[in-house]
Amino acid sequence: MVPQPSSSHKTETIALIALGGNVTSSIGTPLQTLQSAIRELAAEVGTIRRRSRFFRTPCFPAGAGPDYVNAAIALETRLAPRPLLDALHRIEAAFGRERVERWGQRTLDLDLLAYGDLVLPDLATQDRWRNLPEQEQRLRAPDDLVLPHPRLQERAFVLIPLAEVAPEWRHPVLGLTVAQMRESLSAEACEGVEPLAESRRAGA
Repeated sequence: MVPQPSSSHKTETIALIALGGNVTSSIGTPLQTLQSAIRELAAEVGTIRRRSRFFRTPCFPAGAGPDYVNAAIALETRLAPRPLLDALHRIEAAFGRERVERWGQRTLDLDLLAYGDLVLPDLATQDRWRNLPEQEQRLRAPDDLVLPHPRLQERAFVLIPLAEVAPEWRHPVLGLTVAQMRESLSAEACEGVEPLAESRRAGA
């Protein structure tokens, strides 16, 4: 019999997750949706070790819809990467997310950015998706889980919140920490990414 991959690990791993949304859900506003999703993650997936503030960020690509609310968490979990991604997708669906348009408007987006220092499925595939031209990014998505997330190093709406929860995490391929990647962003790239006043009062 061929051994089947386990859905969990004996030891816990820190996963880095980006959250975003820009349209209302059955819960309420994007901020309320993200707050509820974080509670759901804590109840079903693992232990939240750190959570960033909530940020208002311009819609990406520009003009595609309302501004987003974004955040990031460091989650300690026993789930293996693929079951963890499946759990994120189930939570997205519970909040009304429909995967009908790449980079389209959505009630909730939960992106698995990194799982410890794991590289999946292999270095060559990671390099190929990380270096994919932007016009192709709009049209194509990987068939399998790619870790670290191939676009995390270039997106202010990911790196600014992520720098609040895991500044010392080092990209296993690029060799740069989150803090270094955040510092390398241009002022233009960071324009409009601002903490929400509500985030000072919002709990996980």
